[in-house]
Amino acid sequence: MYPEEFVVPMKEELTDNGFTELLSSADVDDQLKKEGTTLVMINSVCGCSAGTARPGVVMAVMNSEVKPDFLTTTFAGFDTEAVNAVRKHLLPYPPSSPAIALFKNGELVHFIERHHIEGRSAQMIAQNLIGAFQEHCN
Repeated sequence: MYPEEFVVPMKEELTDNGFTELLSSADVDDQLKKEGTTLVMINSVCGCSAGTARPGVVMAVMNSEVKPDFLTTTFAGFDTEAVNAVRKHLLPYPPSSPAIALFKNGELVHFIERHHIEGRSAQMIAQNLIGAFQEHCN
């Protein structure tokens, strides 16, 4: 598990932009039972998370006319129980962090795995998400 003082600033990059933290399996289950669309950002300490994933997610939310009903995040290597619960909803995809998932009425409708984040710019990730928002969040 990563030290809290190391993780908090990375969490705040999302929570300061309207994301709610999922900290337990109950948080995840309660969230995904809600009607509507939920974006889940599995945050991490890796360079691609800092360099493109977090900025790309924030950019998408800030620049899309259509947005998910709920913006949520959990942190791999820190919010272990919540991350494991999210990953159960992502099967058959293997564990990936960072990762970005869009759920509609509890069903996974769009997923960006780490290998789709690595080597891509924040703008490319934002465009991918904006397209998913337009398709699934109406």
